[in-house]
Formats: sequence, C-alpha cells, structure tokens
Amino acid sequence: MLFTKHFFKYYIKYIIPYAIGIGVLLVIDFVQLYIPEYIGNIIDELRGNQDVSYMQGLLLNIGLLVMGITVGRFIWRYTIFGASRRIQFDLMNTMFIHATNLQQSFYSEEKVGGLMAYYTNDLETIRNAYGPGILMLVDGLALGTFAVIRMIRLNATMTLYAGIPMILMLIFLIFILRKFQQMFKTRQASFESLSDFTQENFSGISVIRAYVKEFQQKAAFQLKSDDLYEKTIGFVKYYVVFQIIIGLTLNITVLFIVIYGSITVIQTSNLTIGELTEYMAYFFTLIWPIMALAQFFSIQSQAKASAERIGEYLDSEVTVKDSQDALDVKLHGHITLKNLTFQYPDGDTPVLKDISFDIKKGEMVGILGRTGSGKSSLVDLFLRTYNVDKNMFFIDDYDVMDIKIERVRDLMGYVPQDNFLFSETILDNILFAFDKEDEALAEQAAKLSDVHDNIIDFKDQYQTMLGERGVTVSGGQKQRLSIARAIAKDPEILILDDSVSAVDTKTEEAIISNLFNIRKNKTTIFIAHRISTVKRMDKIILLDQGKLVGIGNHASLLKTSPLYQDMVKRQQLETMVESEGV
Repeated sequence: MLFTKHFFKYYIKYIIPYAIGIGVLLVIDFVQLYIPEYIGNIIDELRGNQDVSYMQGLLLNIGLLVMGITVGRFIWRYTIFGASRRIQFDLMNTMFIHATNLQQSFYSEEKVGGLMAYYTNDLETIRNAYGPGILMLVDGLALGTFAVIRMIRLNATMTLYAGIPMILMLIFLIFILRKFQQMFKTRQASFESLSDFTQENFSGISVIRAYVKEFQQKAAFQLKSDDLYEKTIGFVKYYVVFQIIIGLTLNITVLFIVIYGSITVIQTSNLTIGELTEYMAYFFTLIWPIMALAQFFSIQSQAKASAERIGEYLDSEVTVKDSQDALDVKLHGHITLKNLTFQYPDGDTPVLKDISFDIKKGEMVGILGRTGSGKSSLVDLFLRTYNVDKNMFFIDDYDVMDIKIERVRDLMGYVPQDNFLFSETILDNILFAFDKEDEALAEQAAKLSDVHDNIIDFKDQYQTMLGERGVTVSGGQKQRLSIARAIAKDPEILILDDSVSAVDTKTEEAIISNLFNIRKNKTTIFIAHRISTVKRMDKIILLDQGKLVGIGNHASLLKTSPLYQDMVKRQQLETMVESEGV
C-alpha cells in the first residue's frame, strides 16, 4: 500500500467504498469455505447412511452460498475497483493542475515524452495498487487465514508440515521485492526515453525529411526500442522464474498432502475420505491467497517505483505563484518599468538590464530590436511567467509581484511567436477564451485578422478540424488564427510577439489598421523585427543586448537613434533587393 504524502490521503477520502468492499470481501471469504465442508459431508454421507434429505439440504446450502458469493463479488468489485478508478481520475487532475502551475523553466528542463510517461504507465501502475493490489492483500490474508484455521482443525500435524514450504516461499518473496522495484523503475526510465524520442520525432518529421535523416532516426529509435525490450524481457524473465518457484513449491506441497493424507486415512481413523477431500479443497483454496500475495508484492514494488517518480514530479516547486496577501484588483493596463533588471533562473547573466519606460492605457506600442535583444524576455515578464524583483514592474501603480497572477493574465491577450493551435475546430481555437460558442464573434475576429476568407474556403469552414499544432493550415493562416483568438478575447492589453512575420506586407498593413480601429482606449504592444510593423505606433521601444537604447515614435527615432537608422536602411536595402529579384 502507498503511504507517502501524495497517496495516503486517497485511502481516507474513499474510506467508505473501501470499507464496504473490504467488509463484503471478508464475509465472502468466510462463507465460501463452507462449500468444501458441505462437499466433504456429502462424500462421507454417500459412504455411510446416504440420507437423501440431508444431502439435498447441503446441496441447497451450496446453491444459496454460490448466489450470495456472486452478488458479493459484484459489490466488492464495484466499490474497490470503482474507488481505484476514481483515485486515478483525482490523481490525474492533481497532476494536470500542478503542471499548469509549474513555471516555464520547468518545461525547459523536462521533456514532453518523459512527462507523458507519468500520465500513462506510472498512473496505471498506481491505480493497480489502489484496486487489484488492495484486493490481493486483503483477500490473500483473510482467505488464507480462514483456510489455514480450517486446515488446522482437520489435521494440525499435516498443516504444520505443509506450512513449512509456504513460509519459506513468503520469505523468498520479501527478499526479491526490492529487486522487482528496481527493475521496474529502470524499465520505466527506458520507456520514458523512448516516449520522448518518439514524440519529438513526430513533431519534427518535416525537418527529418528535409535533411534526409530518416535512416539515422530509425537506427536511433531501434536502439532505444531494443533497450526497452531488453529491460522489459529482463523484468518478465525474473517474474517468470519467480512464478515457477511458486508453482513448484505448491506442487510439492500438494504431492505431500496427497501422500500423507492417504496414509492417514488408511492407517488411522483421524481422517475420513470426505475430510481429506475437504482438506484438499482448503489447500487448493489456499493457492489463490498465496498467488494473490505474490502478485501483491509485484504490484506493490512497481507501484512504489511509480509513486517515487510521480511524487518527485508533484514535489517540483512552483516558484511563480501568488503571495499570501496578493491583491485581487481590477486592472486597466497602465504599465510602468523602473530600472528593471531580469535574469532567468537558470541563467548566468541578466537578459534585461536597467530598463525604464511607461506604457499608458490606450497606447499602440512597438518593441523593436535585433535577435537576442530581450524582446521575448520582456513579454515573459508582462505575462508574469517569471518572478521579478520588487519595485521594478508596476501595473496601474501596483507592484506586479503584489497582484494575483490570475488578474494579471486576465488583463492580457497574447499571440505567441510559435502561434500554437489546438487539435480542435477553427471555431474552438478562435473562441478559446470563452466557455460557449459564438460564431458571430469568431467570424468578426477572423475578419479583423484577415483570415475569414481563407476559413470559408475550407469545406467545413469554421467547423474545420485542425491537425496537431495546426499542421493543416499554412504558417500565415496559423498566425492570423492566433491573432483572431486574441482579438476575440478583447483584452485590456494585447501583446503580439512577432505575430505578422509570416504574412505579406499588404496583409500586415490590413491587420495593423484593423487593430488601430478596434483597439482605441486599449493598450496594444507589438514585438517585432520589421520596421513596417511598428512605424505607425504611438511609441517605439528600442532594445539592444538587453538594454533600452531608444524610445519615441518613428520620426523621432530616425533623428536620434543610430541603431534605428541602421535598421531602417538595412530593411530598405532588403526590400530593394527582393523587388529587383522579382
């Protein structure tokens, strides 16, 4: 059984179904042992008085017991196994909620394939511990105890001799428990590695094909697959040997009982044929408890290994979280940065250094800079993805570290660089921020992001199902659908992180013009590389190597910023070259 902090609480939560199930199971274990007694009595009666009415009564009792046992088995299956399924559901939800609370740095270190192993193999192994594991433990101990007591009553000496190999076998089980646990843990790690490799290759299949790396990836997959195969076969072989030893011990014990019992029946009057038959039935009944306890040890060892893995995952510290006295306030979108310096938790040097600026509610702002200048890092802070030092970042004069994270993120609409789309319909993707469908709202947002005409060209239009990560649409369509999703939310602050780079200049102009028209009195922030994206903005914030090197509109930066002038000239030259090439 699992008694660590993340798992013991479920025994308490589901104590009622467990109590009912275990109670019914104990009653069944007790009454079912009357069947061998009745059968032994019938055999002895056939050799003696042959009282038909007495034997009919015994047969009727057996029939009633069988019906009662059938109903009881349904009850304990429903309660014990049902509780294990509900625990699996609760634990999965707990794990998922924890996953949504974990900071971005956690996912930069952990791989998706590895994490999915927690939600598949490990979680199923934990469920087995709460369901079949508890059944086998309780049933094995109870039925085994009841059977042994009846065997002792019939013939204590034979039971003593028969019990010696059973006790030796249980000692053997205890010694190999740790080995089982370690072997299963190693196998799970190999499965995690293979799962991660497979997921990564499926996601990057187009890159693999473009670089003609199919053979190399196939060979790498084969190595990981072989490793998992070897570890699985090693575990199974160990388990098979374990089963053989159990089976051999049981067979030797059965042979002993047959020989010793037959001699006792023939040479003494201490045991009748009916009682020997009854005794044999008890022993064969005892085989299941022994096998059940053996399986319990196997399930327990696997569950402990999985519980350690899941426990470590659930113990991962959530560093980006609300303070105890976080403010639940309505925000309007006035952003102020005062000498902001930021370094990633796993970084060595600051990526943003001594940055100060002010974005008033309703402004259209462009944040511009070369690759690696800190633009996306700034977006991470706007979205409260990381912690910052106090007195550096303010929203509406509140320190961002004093505000509830939910309030900060509710304020924002975000269009990321990778334009992630879910494997749902286009309508569901656009209306992701809402719990109900409003096709009119989705259509309006799609028109403003200049993607409506593309959508209605699809056979199912807004009900078109998108493939994984939106692979069924082009890069430009993916960007515009992401923009439509943010527009539909109509946030106080809209952040577009290089979100029009995959569309042509004409489409870019249309989208920006639409945003100017609909975003009056609401803040809009464009993160961009292209001058064309930001030149119409009220304010342009220019970053370079993590520092603020210029702020103003397009005209003022052309006069005051050498870096901005250089970027304008370079992009003009690129445009000229592209035009001549055409």
